[in-house]
Amino acid sequence: MAKQMGLEDQDGVHGEDDAPPAYEEVVVEVSDAAQVIDNGRIDVRLNSRLARTLSKLMVKSEDVSHAPPTYLPQPTKASVSLNIVIQVVGSRGDVQPFVALGNELQRSGHRVRLATHDTFKSFVTEADLEFFPIGGDPAALMAYMVRNPGLLPSMDALRSGEIQKKRAMMEEMMEGCWKACIEPDQDSGNPFVADAIIANPPGFAHVHCAEALGIPVHIMFTMPWTATEAFTHPLANIKTTNYDEKLTNRLSYAIVDCMMWQGLGDIVNSWRYRHHLTPVPFSEGPFLSDLLKIPTTYCWSPALVPKPLDWPEHIDVCGFFFRDAPKYSPSSDIDEFLHAGPAPVYIGFGSIVIDDPEAFTNLILEAVEAAGVRAIISKGWSKLGNTVTRVPKDVLFIGDCPHEWLFQHVAAVIHHGGAGTTACGLANACPTMIVPFFGDQPFWGAMVATAGAGPDPIQHKLLTAGNLSQGIKFCLSKDAVHAAKEVSARMYNESGVRTAVESFHRHLPTETLSCDLLPQYAAVWQTKVASKSLKLSKIAAEMLIAEHLILAKDLKVYQSKPIHIVTRRWDPITAGSSSTIGVYTGMLSGATGIFSKPFDEYKRSRMDGSSSSGAKVAGNMALASAKSVGRVNSSLFKGTMIDVPLALTEGLRATPKLYGESVPDHAPITDWKSGAKVAGKEFVEGVSGGLSDFFVKPYEGAKKDGAKGFFVGMGKGTIALPAKLGSSALGLIAYPGQGIYKSIYASTHGGTSKSIATARREEGSYLLPMHKIDLRALLEAWEECGGKYAGT
Repeated sequence: MAKQMGLEDQDGVHGEDDAPPAYEEVVVEVSDAAQVIDNGRIDVRLNSRLARTLSKLMVKSEDVSHAPPTYLPQPTKASVSLNIVIQVVGSRGDVQPFVALGNELQRSGHRVRLATHDTFKSFVTEADLEFFPIGGDPAALMAYMVRNPGLLPSMDALRSGEIQKKRAMMEEMMEGCWKACIEPDQDSGNPFVADAIIANPPGFAHVHCAEALGIPVHIMFTMPWTATEAFTHPLANIKTTNYDEKLTNRLSYAIVDCMMWQGLGDIVNSWRYRHHLTPVPFSEGPFLSDLLKIPTTYCWSPALVPKPLDWPEHIDVCGFFFRDAPKYSPSSDIDEFLHAGPAPVYIGFGSIVIDDPEAFTNLILEAVEAAGVRAIISKGWSKLGNTVTRVPKDVLFIGDCPHEWLFQHVAAVIHHGGAGTTACGLANACPTMIVPFFGDQPFWGAMVATAGAGPDPIQHKLLTAGNLSQGIKFCLSKDAVHAAKEVSARMYNESGVRTAVESFHRHLPTETLSCDLLPQYAAVWQTKVASKSLKLSKIAAEMLIAEHLILAKDLKVYQSKPIHIVTRRWDPITAGSSSTIGVYTGMLSGATGIFSKPFDEYKRSRMDGSSSSGAKVAGNMALASAKSVGRVNSSLFKGTMIDVPLALTEGLRATPKLYGESVPDHAPITDWKSGAKVAGKEFVEGVSGGLSDFFVKPYEGAKKDGAKGFFVGMGKGTIALPAKLGSSALGLIAYPGQGIYKSIYASTHGGTSKSIATARREEGSYLLPMHKIDLRALLEAWEECGGKYAGT
């Protein structure tokens, strides 16, 4: 289906840094079409031109209908033991579900490292998980989100320099996520190299770390991040349009994705440059998860939000992630209050920082009195109730208290709409009223209301004592209580964490993942044995080296799940023009750098407080300028010899897609050998296909639709002949050229690969004495694979 849209799959040539079709058009139109409103959500105004552009870039939805995965009552045991790094960016509420996931993965036989903000170290380690700090300040992020709840910042944030601080924080976290994949534990010094990555999307590093390592990546999240026709993006408000609602819903995701990439794409590509990965163009960056078909698990209950019918098989909805309820004994004041009357309602807003907590507290107290209920009010980060001198007898202000325990004793819950709090309330059959502040909170409010388990959400700036009182009364109505019990009953049989682990296992590339000699371990090396390629784990490699059966220099870094990011092409005109623009842009950037880079070097020396001599600083400035001159020359050479011919080749090759024909992907080009192989195969298939189409298409058209079909077929054949012949001829130059370039690039930019190899050797040496491996069984497997052994 994606191919019918003219979109290529993940298997293909690696994208180069030439501009995609209609790059400037997309950037300008997205910026013009989206506007942040007061509550931080995004107003999206679709027009026909923008809709056409985004429809071309998006991956078309699949006509599928899959039920949620089976909920497993027992944990699954992994066939391959993996080092899994879980990368989480966010608040404690974002981290908590992944702690539960990490413990379940451990029970399945994996080694798990949870990489998140430094402040959550004790929270993670107390759960017996390995911890790695990625930097970033979640409190600062939360305060920023409350002040700037949407994707676009306020003018105050721009004037204060807050945006630059957050961009610097994002750079820090991306680098921290990478270090979490390959660096030893910072406390114990125990080596660790990831065999798989699980991540929530806000970190942005996951797919790029996975590409550098060549390992599987799996996204898990508590809010919809995949385009669907079922509902709009949680951060988008769609203005009334003339378009079909389903199309409008899907396009809302493209708008949000493009805006996020527009703001962070340069940070991502800067990180990729430092780690020797080629840049991702704007046409691909916002849509990588869909284009690469990255397995995704959504951590909410299908009883509340069923899996949309247009989500493909690599996307699952598995249920909420609940941790094991902590041991808790209530304080005397909580215990006495609960026993002093009817079940109270719970009101709390967690880590939300409210501008005027005193006024907000008074509003809540007035609403509670008007509703005639008892209430437990959580103080939260805003310290609600701290200024109240006389607390009503039917109200109790409390500090931290586990929701898992408390929600068993309340009649209803009123909160900000965090996914975890929403899940806990519904699991305990509590009718729920949501007062959203930002992010996905309005989405969860709408989903609860749709289920009938609570009233429509009321945005916090619109909250009054009157509508809060009415909301409380709605929650206590028979209909709301009944609906909440129904949702809770359906959730009862779910096991979100176990099902997510099963989903993770099911999407692993099992055929390429395991070691050929010790299949219970992940393959990380490859070597040649009797002219065959052999996959080896860290332990197997070290044992063979110790037995003098292989040499360390014979080991090559193995990628169990290589990622190839493709620059998609639609036709030769846009392909050639965009590639040419990319060449000129690279040259212009290099020419500008001749003057700007020396100045940047000077500023850097001043900021670092360097004591270097003036001559050394001047030398560094001259070197920076010389590198920019080299960039001008390299952009011109690479552009004219590789990028433009390759773009024209791919554009001509994609031409049949314009009239609905499917164009199969060619094999990925990773070096000069694969480039030559692809060129030869494409030449033969292109020539034969072009000549065949010229004669066969008219015949097929006439057979199907008479004279009209004959002329339509003749038109297709007339277009296909020069397109396929031209693509075949140009490909003889373009594909080998691209392969040669990749070979040279790999040989001159091997720092990241060397770091990975070094880290894997260190972990292998660390693991070897810890695992009791049957040497005789290993050697027998070695001989079965063609290896020679002189022992008995």
